[in-house]
Amino acid sequence: MTLQPELCHAAWTPVARCQPVTHNRSVVTELLPAEAVAAVIRSRRSVRVFQPTPLDEATLQALLDLARWAPSPHNSQPWRFVIVRPGPARQRLAAAMAERWQADLTLYREATPAVLRKVETRRQRLLTAPAAIVACLSGEHLDAYADAARRQAEWLTAEHSLGAAVQNLLLAAHSRGLGGCWICAPAFCPETVRHALDLPSDWAPRALVLLGVPAGSGGNPWRRPLCELVVVR
Repeated sequence: MTLQPELCHAAWTPVARCQPVTHNRSVVTELLPAEAVAAVIRSRRSVRVFQPTPLDEATLQALLDLARWAPSPHNSQPWRFVIVRPGPARQRLAAAMAERWQADLTLYREATPAVLRKVETRRQRLLTAPAAIVACLSGEHLDAYADAARRQAEWLTAEHSLGAAVQNLLLAAHSRGLGGCWICAPAFCPETVRHALDLPSDWAPRALVLLGVPAGSGGNPWRRPLCELVVVR
């Protein structure tokens, strides 16, 4: 599998990670006051319905460029991203995942009309989203350990890192007036996604991010108070 020509520039190559980056903290603070950062974080919502406006390649590149600045174990940068354009690849992915969704939902019961409607809703959501990005993990640059416990811990830290990269992607999209939805389904059927998109064998699909111009405001999720989430020792 090769990147599209328009994606093959310096920002997408391993060389970029070897270049030292300097930043002036005062300049960053001036450009991004704490209140603005907090507003972006707090106002982000999961958006599942989009306007048909397509997203151009430059926008997707800009979003994924910010995604790759997430922290990672030993700076291994284990994330891999697949832009799934509308067309045959998206159709294969939607069909394969719909089949798996239906199998999972009907594992212990018959395929009721309600289940079939849910599956079709998810399939159409994937097909009609202006942009779809599959986030994967690769162990290529992770540290190798002889014992299983540390290998498992190393992979777990990579999973955490991918979550940070996806959050970067969603916040970057939101800051540009776009909506996004993080779908965890690939984590339940990585082999289905890998086969549908003909991905390398060492790429483990973990998330599907749908992006576009929101057709609504999204949900209004509540958050548990800090007193239920934080302890001090």
